[in-house]
Amino acid sequence: MTVALAVLLLLLETASVALVVRHADAAGRSRDRRAPHVAAPGRARPSVWAAARITSAGDLAAEQQPSGHLLAEIERSMPLLSRPGGERQIGTMPAASPYYGEPTVAWVLAVSEDGRFGRVPIPYAGRDVTGWLRLRGLQTSTTSVSVRADLSRHRLWVVRGERVVFSARAATGAPASPTPTGRYVISDRVAFPGGGVLGTYAFGLSGIQPNLPPGWSGGNQLAIHGTNDPSSIGRSASAGCLRVAERVLDRLKRVLGVGTPVVVQA
Repeated sequence: MTVALAVLLLLLETASVALVVRHADAAGRSRDRRAPHVAAPGRARPSVWAAARITSAGDLAAEQQPSGHLLAEIERSMPLLSRPGGERQIGTMPAASPYYGEPTVAWVLAVSEDGRFGRVPIPYAGRDVTGWLRLRGLQTSTTSVSVRADLSRHRLWVVRGERVVFSARAATGAPASPTPTGRYVISDRVAFPGGGVLGTYAFGLSGIQPNLPPGWSGGNQLAIHGTNDPSSIGRSASAGCLRVAERVLDRLKRVLGVGTPVVVQA
């Protein structure tokens, strides 16, 4: 009887130990499942402004980062400064296009380290120059679409991210009135339903032609537009604008909005 009792007590003790071990193991697995994923202390999220640093101001190709080209909506005329936080004004960012009144959207090429200023092409300056714009209070967005034009090849490309959407031949400025190189944005979208020398549509640019042909009376704003002289496409024949075929205009209308960056290189 004593032996039987001892064996019984030994069995009960073994079962109890096993039960405790199982409960402890289950509790550990439960804690593992419930443990939240917590970021390491002091690890900050990437700065939006750092991600928006698209290009150095001297890079005419203006390659974009994965975040896209940074754009800023301009609600009032604003000074453009020689350096971030400086006092010397070297240009003006207008609230609207001086030609057709479209609200201005600026292309921000780079952002200052403190995130308060953006470097932008100075519009309608007649040359490729940049200034610093105060960003506080401005609505910003990004676009992955841009236009690249190569004057020596008489061709333009529409690019989305790193992918070429399509390319097309274009007429460029004649030798006496070469198309000015530089960084611009689409500043106006203007329809001409009856057609004419500008075709049926024009995309005004935030740039001007400082070398107009003698006797020219058609204005000084640069543009991408159609033409009533298709034979000129692919040649150096214009007063400075980029002329494209009507079928190309139809495609451009679907992808180019106000603020779309345009880079023109020799």
